Amino acid sequence: MARRSGFNQQAELPARDRTAAPLPLGLYGRPEAVGERPLTAQDIEKDHARRSRYLRHLTGSLSRPITAAPAPLVPRVIVQFWDDFAHLPADVRECMTSWRALEHQGFEREVYDDASARSFINSHFGDTHTAAFDSCPHPAMRSDYYRLCYLARKGGFYVDADDVYQGTDWTPLFCDSRLRLQALVYDTATDTMVHPRAAMEADGHGGTFIHYVNNNPIIAPPGHPVIVAALEASTAALLAHGGGPVDIQSMTGPGNLTVALAQHALHQEQSGQPVDVEILLDWDTVAVSRWPLSYRADERNWRLWSQE
Repeated sequence: MARRSGFNQQAELPARDRTAAPLPLGLYGRPEAVGERPLTAQDIEKDHARRSRYLRHLTGSLSRPITAAPAPLVPRVIVQFWDDFAHLPADVRECMTSWRALEHQGFEREVYDDASARSFINSHFGDTHTAAFDSCPHPAMRSDYYRLCYLARKGGFYVDADDVYQGTDWTPLFCDSRLRLQALVYDTATDTMVHPRAAMEADGHGGTFIHYVNNNPIIAPPGHPVIVAALEASTAALLAHGGGPVDIQSMTGPGNLTVALAQHALHQEQSGQPVDVEILLDWDTVAVSRWPLSYRADERNWRLWSQE
């Protein structure tokens, strides 16, 4: 099932060339504002403003080309999810099958529903993670949680059910073993999403933009520490939830993944180690989310879910 940004509006974004020039080094600036104490892992979890500034820093530094990288280890397996195959909308099916084009280029494609996802989790992780999956009250949360389980164990290329492949060159996404995540930027002043490249060029230090990463797509080698950390944080949050409304973003969605990424990157930077992640600025050249789709008009869309 599809999961996109954490905010209520999707801006129509122009397609960008993946070969566009990298951002100049001076654009992404310092990870802390002048006069702030050094960033800590606890700040990343608790301080939304400092986390956003750090993500802006990471987006600038991790979207640049690198001259050397580990050997390719990411399986060429496309993973998708829809909770109930018996009621798969025709328009969503059309989006999902657009990825069949890659089956002729050496990819396998695996599609899971609630039952097969639960079976995978139970087989590969056991009772604790299965209980966490069972506690997800909305299909979007089960999709969020399952992709972390699958990628933590097997690695591969998760893509949402509403993303349509554009037929462009995918090879730069599989040239090495780095984790690849999509940059997102939300403008609180206009209540709209902003193209991350435009945001990086326009945004000052802080301002009205919130920088974070999406949990779609996720291109990951097996056992990447960001994915493992996001999975364990999500598992703990789900099992600790005492009932009532849930915060999808922070429990299973992009917020949870953003915290895991930022904490991993901070640890690597403080240890003088490379950050084995690429942040994608131009995912919309590879795939676009079809909007609208039939399911978006009812509570299958998590934004319209009443939680009653």
